[in-house]
Amino acid sequence: MEDLKNILKQLTLEEKLDLISGKDFWHLHALDQFGLKSIMVTDGPHGLRKQLVKGEHIGLSESVEATCYPTASLLASTWDVHLIEDLGKHLGLECRSEEVSVLLGPGANIKRNPLCGRNFEYFSEDPVLSGKIAAAWIKGVQSQGVGASLKHYAMNNQESHRMIVDAIVDERTMSELYLKSFEIAVKEANPWTVMCSYNKVNGTYLSENKVLLTDILKKEWNYQGLTVTDWGACNDRVLGIKAGLDLEMPGSHGVHHREIKKALKDQTLNHEELDLAVMNVLKLIQKSNENLKVQTSPYNQELHHQFARKVAGEGIVLLKNDDQLLPIKEHQKVALIGAFAKQPRYQGNGSSLIKPTQISSLYDALYDRMNSNLTYAEGYDLMQDVINQEFEQKALEISKEADVVIIMAGLTESYESEGFDRKHLSIPKNQESLIKAISSECKHVVVILSNGAPVLMPWKDKVSSIVEGYLGGQASGLALSDILLGDVNPSGKLAETFPNNLEEVLSSKNFPGDHRQVLYKEGLYIGYRAYDSMDIKPLFPFGHGLSYTTFLYSNLVIKKESNLIKISLKITNTGDRKGKEIIQLYVSLNQSKVYRPRKELKAFKKIELNPQEEKEITFEISTHDLAIYQKGFKVESGTYDFYIGASSSDIRLSEKMIIESSDEVVADNILAYHDINKSFNPSNSDYEKLLGYIIPSIQQVKPYHLNSTIGEIKHTTIGKMLYKMVKKEYASVAGEHPTQAMIDMLEASVNEMPLRSLVLFSDGKLSKDRALGMIDLLNHHPIRGIWRLIKG
Repeated sequence: MEDLKNILKQLTLEEKLDLISGKDFWHLHALDQFGLKSIMVTDGPHGLRKQLVKGEHIGLSESVEATCYPTASLLASTWDVHLIEDLGKHLGLECRSEEVSVLLGPGANIKRNPLCGRNFEYFSEDPVLSGKIAAAWIKGVQSQGVGASLKHYAMNNQESHRMIVDAIVDERTMSELYLKSFEIAVKEANPWTVMCSYNKVNGTYLSENKVLLTDILKKEWNYQGLTVTDWGACNDRVLGIKAGLDLEMPGSHGVHHREIKKALKDQTLNHEELDLAVMNVLKLIQKSNENLKVQTSPYNQELHHQFARKVAGEGIVLLKNDDQLLPIKEHQKVALIGAFAKQPRYQGNGSSLIKPTQISSLYDALYDRMNSNLTYAEGYDLMQDVINQEFEQKALEISKEADVVIIMAGLTESYESEGFDRKHLSIPKNQESLIKAISSECKHVVVILSNGAPVLMPWKDKVSSIVEGYLGGQASGLALSDILLGDVNPSGKLAETFPNNLEEVLSSKNFPGDHRQVLYKEGLYIGYRAYDSMDIKPLFPFGHGLSYTTFLYSNLVIKKESNLIKISLKITNTGDRKGKEIIQLYVSLNQSKVYRPRKELKAFKKIELNPQEEKEITFEISTHDLAIYQKGFKVESGTYDFYIGASSSDIRLSEKMIIESSDEVVADNILAYHDINKSFNPSNSDYEKLLGYIIPSIQQVKPYHLNSTIGEIKHTTIGKMLYKMVKKEYASVAGEHPTQAMIDMLEASVNEMPLRSLVLFSDGKLSKDRALGMIDLLNHHPIRGIWRLIKG
């Protein structure tokens, strides 16, 4: 540290400004005279996406081969922090092999609504599960001398208008739900970097939000690492430095240097504030340089592929298994139906796109084991959602000759992606038609889903078994085969609620909101918290997942020692197979002064048991874990219910305990939140009571400004020109044969890009003065506009 202080003293102002702005898209500046080399950061989070080119924003250019592990929705379904930490170690090894210093992940945002297009990249609707899994991921990566970048902090719960939308949320909901996962990850794993999101929260962009970046993250949570923008998220660089933002990425090509110099000169920014940001960048570079000096051996691609298979197998969820149809018996003839069986969808779309070292399909994996007992039909067209009668008829013919029919269905790339949200919860119509046709004629039907988020299943009661395979990574075919044939006993459980319909999801009444504002009116009522409180049975509940064996829960004992609560119980494997069970601890206080969900997850454990084996497990939680937020976390006195469940809906054991606290909890008396029902949607006045302030008015489209989007101006002459130019530039990134998903993502990205981003992503070709000049012309100020264009 003393060496860095000496270096800081010797730096020129220009060198300091370079350090707090990226050198290019993926690198930080070096200080060769002090022996500090440039470091590289790159995308994750379910694999290494190191680009072979200097630039590229959307993530479609050629990249190095790397293991494509399952996406976050499946990782969270393992509920296994030890496995996820091991995954992090594998990711760290691959980063070291490519001399990458920081891997941009994990994403710890809460799944507010199942339509969010990027839900495949986030863990859970629950902050405890999300936070614990994120912490394990970070620990594993950083154990290899590679930094993590916890993202997207915070309230980034939708893709629609993500660069400009203002998330209006009350303090309690934000603290207990949306910040809690980040808090757990920061306090337990200390990520090297935390990445701020694009959006505003309660009127202020995250990149300049002092409450979130400094007051909460750095002071309340005692975070000592570096804060960095998401790529292009910097709005006002001077306000960002004052708020606690250290590094902007990518570099602004000196655009913000001039603004910082002016602020220093007129004393709206002081040198001490600037030096804090510079020091945090210096610490990151020094730490990375020291770790890269340690030599590591190249990783074994085949071993990492097999580990990806193991991880996927631990997270695949058996949702339904009537008459124990699965696992498949050796003598049975199987009809495998669906284009996904040969062309697997194994990862999401966007900046996390990985170039895999190899890919296993379910067809290949099953054929290697079953040979002549396996038949196949395509069933549907992946490229267009049109019912093909010929495909269906062929699939039906081979299905009638089989003992078991396996249909692979799910969401195509064009249905979910970074950059845009889903429009509905249905799978493609041609897949729905196929499942309906086969299940009407055949008894023993298994449906396997490949998707990043929940889907509707109108055919649920017509099929025998349902397997949620999520986006299982490059070894997904092998992992699914292991489950189907019984080589692996399924042990994954849902980390999110599957709804019966979109109407019963409370946040849908305010999702994605107006394009510049979204109101989190549902408060704490998302996922199982809402379903439990409304007494609605979902399609499949949070925490649900079946096994090929059975488990008995018994002997619940709860003891309190000072502020520590110990909960012990016994679990017995009552079946004839070795298996793993995930035990979930929920807590509630029904007689409360404040509105509360019916119950909330507080801890979980995954254990393995041999047939007839019994184990005692113990949870330890603090009374602080029971706290609610009222200008700080407070524990309310009362009689608490402790529930032990196999899911949020399958409670096996319960016990009560009186908790006494000296904290003063004030009654909230907000009727709309205490009387939750299916039509729940509080008025603006009730919501303002919860917020404690008047809902800000929505920023108008006109007059145009730097945060106007290309979509908002593309009807104008200047807008049409910019739209055409930017779309052409983005299209070059997608290559000669872009998929429909790529085209949709590019279209959404271009439309929602704020004009300020044109300056940052133009490689210095467009100055801020020229951008302001164009805005003046759009606002009918021709003289000032032309002057700025000439000056710029």
